[in-house]
Amino acid sequence: MSKRQPPGGQAPVVQRVRIRYAKRGPLRFTSHRDFARAIERAIHRANVPIAYSQGFTPHPKISFCSAAPTGVASEAEYLELGLREAVEPEQLRTALDSALSPGLDILEAVVSSTPGSLADRITAARWRVEVPGVTLSSLSSAVDAFMAQEEVLVERLTKQGRRNVDARGAVVNMAPYGSEGAPCAILDLVVRQVTPSVRPDDVLSGLSVVAGLESSAPGGFLSCRATRLVQGTLTPQGEIVDPLELDRATPAVNG
Repeated sequence: MSKRQPPGGQAPVVQRVRIRYAKRGPLRFTSHRDFARAIERAIHRANVPIAYSQGFTPHPKISFCSAAPTGVASEAEYLELGLREAVEPEQLRTALDSALSPGLDILEAVVSSTPGSLADRITAARWRVEVPGVTLSSLSSAVDAFMAQEEVLVERLTKQGRRNVDARGAVVNMAPYGSEGAPCAILDLVVRQVTPSVRPDDVLSGLSVVAGLESSAPGGFLSCRATRLVQGTLTPQGEIVDPLELDRATPAVNG
């Protein structure tokens, strides 16, 4: 793969590649801004023929989609690259993965073969939330109380100050599992993509609001670990369809 830019302007995009990547282990604390810089450096190290925007300050054609909050692990993060030369997706995946630190892992690369943006295909996410210092029975009772509510307002600190967010309205389904006496109970959580977004910590705050749920672990709910397992389109049956599924199933056309 060559990264040399042609003289006299930027080459057009001839191929778009959609990528699924993971944030694991300590790298879950990588902010979105830091990851964006890391992926740009990896693109250059791997000699990916990235296309650039026109103008006095050209930018690489990289589109990020619904990035996970800092401190949250994820197996389902997405981005799209605009390339000025066609490449083999698996070659691109391997090259980028080798150029990134372990824990920022490129899992899949698929040529974009269908119209529309990835963001339009992401309407919900499934989370796994480990809740230490809470028994399975107390978590189950809190979940029942939460799901019985029409609205659960929780307070969140934002750049604009403190605001109330409805944690209940975005929750499609929530189920506790694990074993009584285990070091932590676990939540399986399906949340719609709404504005403002509802995060796992908002839902935990909601459980505290409606049922007084508290964690006995050091740091309380701050010690909880959330992992986004899946993102995609929520079906009427409650399933989440991978946003890359259409591109896998449709023959690719460059351009």
